[in-house]
Amino acid sequence: MNAYELLGPMGPFTQRVESFRSRQYQQEMAAKIEEMIQFNGTLVAESGTGTGKTFAYLVPALASGRKVVVSTGTKYLQDQLYQRDIPTVSRILNQSVDVAILKGRANYLCLERLETVAARTPKMMRIAADDIHEIRAWKNKSRNGDIAEIDSVNEDASIWPEVTSNADNCIGSDCQFYEKCFVNKARKRAQQADVVVVNHHLYFADHSLKQDGFGKLLPDAEVWIFDEAHQLPDIASNFLGQSVSLRQITELVKDAKNADVTEKSGIRELSKSLDDTEKAAKDVQLALLNVQGRFEWNEFIADKMVFVKRLNLLNKHLSKVSDYLSVASAVGEALGRCYERATALASLVERFSHYTSEDQVRWIEVNSKSFRIHETPLNIGSAVQSAMIGPKSAKIFTSATLSVDGNFQHFLEQMGLGDGNSLDVAKWDSPFNFRQQSLLYLPQNLPVPNHPDYAVKLVDAILPVVQASEGRAFLLFTSYRLMHKVREYFAGQGFRLLMQGEANKQSLIEDFKKTPRAILFATMAFWEGVDIPGDALSCVVIDKLPFESPNDPVLQARMRAIENTGKNPFMSYSLPRAVISLRQGAGRLIRGHDDKGVLMLCDPRVRTARYGRLFVDSLPPMSQTIHEIDAVNFLQSTVKTDQESVPF
Repeated sequence: MNAYELLGPMGPFTQRVESFRSRQYQQEMAAKIEEMIQFNGTLVAESGTGTGKTFAYLVPALASGRKVVVSTGTKYLQDQLYQRDIPTVSRILNQSVDVAILKGRANYLCLERLETVAARTPKMMRIAADDIHEIRAWKNKSRNGDIAEIDSVNEDASIWPEVTSNADNCIGSDCQFYEKCFVNKARKRAQQADVVVVNHHLYFADHSLKQDGFGKLLPDAEVWIFDEAHQLPDIASNFLGQSVSLRQITELVKDAKNADVTEKSGIRELSKSLDDTEKAAKDVQLALLNVQGRFEWNEFIADKMVFVKRLNLLNKHLSKVSDYLSVASAVGEALGRCYERATALASLVERFSHYTSEDQVRWIEVNSKSFRIHETPLNIGSAVQSAMIGPKSAKIFTSATLSVDGNFQHFLEQMGLGDGNSLDVAKWDSPFNFRQQSLLYLPQNLPVPNHPDYAVKLVDAILPVVQASEGRAFLLFTSYRLMHKVREYFAGQGFRLLMQGEANKQSLIEDFKKTPRAILFATMAFWEGVDIPGDALSCVVIDKLPFESPNDPVLQARMRAIENTGKNPFMSYSLPRAVISLRQGAGRLIRGHDDKGVLMLCDPRVRTARYGRLFVDSLPPMSQTIHEIDAVNFLQSTVKTDQESVPF
């Protein structure tokens, strides 16, 4: 059987997987991916909610018998693929598939750092000592050392950075636990497995390591699948640049001092040089008092001579530390690692102090406790393409939101994917009946979002709608300030108010699902990757169109570069990005065949601006209204039933 038949009404999935339903679009997508795998092609595939894209790519990939790497947007999706979806597909296909999951280093317990920290527990807070006890008990039972396995220690606990490692502080083969190291075991498993599940952050981290001359993290593969591919350009932008921060420097100083105590370099000047470097870094921070935000580099330094002088002094001290560590590195592995870090940081500070690059955007991020200087690729498309796999493999990019009103040009440019015989694009719409299941409500008489009374007017417009839905609503915002302001107005209205930041994301979602009359207030972190099928969520409210801040230095630089080519930067860059973000937020509403609900889009520009129609046309084909009574009646007429989701 081919992939199309395997997923058809007479295929084994229909017969053997509970709640599975054969879908024409899923079969077509699987057949297309099967073709791309056979000829090592590149496919950009948009697959609407409910199409079943996970099985659509897993069935042909696993059936091919080739080495496969699947990259997802989040660790949560990684776990879902590894624990549920891939085992199900391999079982139905009667294939014995060796599957490995690989996450970033910080997701694994470091046995060496655990023992070091455990020795300090009498001096630590009681809760940290309790956490250490729980972790030590768990590590004796764990095969993988993945910290997501342990429920008794909060995922946000302050102990985790102390007992996990990073590329800077790992001492490599000199570690007493090297043979037992969970990270090394995970990487060896990935090299040997038939299918490896990673995430986009790790994919680009792997590229960065190879560019720096270090060994690769990921295995070679014949099939690469990028799920939630709409996230790739932004993640790539973060990883394919360079940065230096106060924290990096202070951590280097701390680790070098500890290494010197342990390995005894005998260089007296090293300790003083490290102290001088730490002081110089903190003096740079002191030069930034009363400054907070993100700023374009040249404009920022124009009137900050004290900052520039202190940065130059930091450069000199880092170079001196690097010289001393060069000699000390012969003594031990830990000092050798510190030498590599010091050299890299000194090189970056030297670069930021004296040189500029035409193909990079340089900017600085400052808060009350730290600073970070960044360089980000100006042309993200060419940078991403340099990080992509070579031609002798199939590449599948898929998501529910890759196009703008059916046009894929923006995504193709962002990914550096040009026209070619091996490139194909395809789009499969959601099988849900959006005209019957949903209503798009565009309220009248709201002011523009920068109006001083916008928050008050927004609450007046939202309140009757969420009263009609009896809570069961997501209120999605583009700014923390407005989110907090609106939440204050909702106090005392008889709803259970949940807000991003009060607990971790998964806990908030679970509370929302089981709590009557719940309203969740959230920003962009909840606009995607949240799946609540059924009756628990019947209303999604979006405060305004999700345009990026015009003051963002990276956005400004890219807009100028696009304008210099003769294109309209708003129409070709800002607008498509906002449309894709809106599609993600709107996609939280209808997740199953029987779901019903109202999407309330409050920004009046969607009706009044000449570009507003593009946002509406890019959404699923919902029924529309400008009248509050229609939205209220739609929600009140919704019958509460046990709703069926489409899990695959």
